[in-house]
Amino acid sequence: MKQGNESSITDFILLGLFSDSRHPGLLVTIILFVLGVAITGNSVLALLVWRDAHLHTPMYFLLSQLSLMDLTLISTTVLKMVTDFFSGQSFISHIGCGAQLFLYLMLGVAECVLLTLMAFDRYLAICYPLRYPVIMTPRVCLQMAIGSWVGGMLISLMHTVYAMNFSTCDSREVHHFFCEVMALLKLSCEDTSTYEKVVLASGIVFLLIPFGLILTSYILIFLTVLHMNAPEGRNKALATCSSHLSVVSLYFGPAMIIYTTPGSSLPADVDQCLFVFDVIITPMLNPLIYSLRNKEVLEALRNILWRKLMFIVKR
Repeated sequence: MKQGNESSITDFILLGLFSDSRHPGLLVTIILFVLGVAITGNSVLALLVWRDAHLHTPMYFLLSQLSLMDLTLISTTVLKMVTDFFSGQSFISHIGCGAQLFLYLMLGVAECVLLTLMAFDRYLAICYPLRYPVIMTPRVCLQMAIGSWVGGMLISLMHTVYAMNFSTCDSREVHHFFCEVMALLKLSCEDTSTYEKVVLASGIVFLLIPFGLILTSYILIFLTVLHMNAPEGRNKALATCSSHLSVVSLYFGPAMIIYTTPGSSLPADVDQCLFVFDVIITPMLNPLIYSLRNKEVLEALRNILWRKLMFIVKR
């Protein structure tokens, strides 16, 4: 097995997005642009929440955690793919593949939990505004964030250990742009049908149930908003909630199709397109959705840019 340099027999080959592309140069240029926007957008949003005192609220703290998750997700998967393209090699070691699988699953589960908690935060803020400061204390917010990360780690560890212990046949070619659990199972010589049912059950628990809870929260929110007398408060609540719903739809939509559909029923091209949307496009759009539709974030960005400009002028 050779591709550039000699590889170990335990290495996997990531075929990536570029193997069947007629214009790989154009495709990698688009990927690089999306990667740059995603890294910049999520980094700036997380920095704004950290630096600006006006954004030190539960909603923005949870939003900063979402940005950190998206930043780590796209760095874990897409940077490796782009590096492979320019180096001409697409090998990944068994340990590296396991690490990539662990990080992807950890961030995926953590993001599902976090988006559900963000919906709960908006539900409390709009439906119970007087009780909101008492319930959503800094300690509770920190516990929510830690719970999302730790929960993702535990579930991911279980799946990673199980999936990486399946024996593989002669082929080491992973028809994907990163080590993804269902793509790895297709290389196994063993009967993986039982484990595929476990993956399906996990998809229901961590995708369908949270999505149902989020929808229920927003139905209750919209019913409350409709009864608001102040147009300004109603518009602000709708703007904030519509941003969150947009992010939820972008993330949960492709993920539910992927992990609640039997693996063999989705064509490989469709499967890859869904992952491109979930892993590459969504992390780029999330900070744009929250910043462009949020006056407080835009104001914080203007203030920091103005202070930087004044500092440069004074020098």
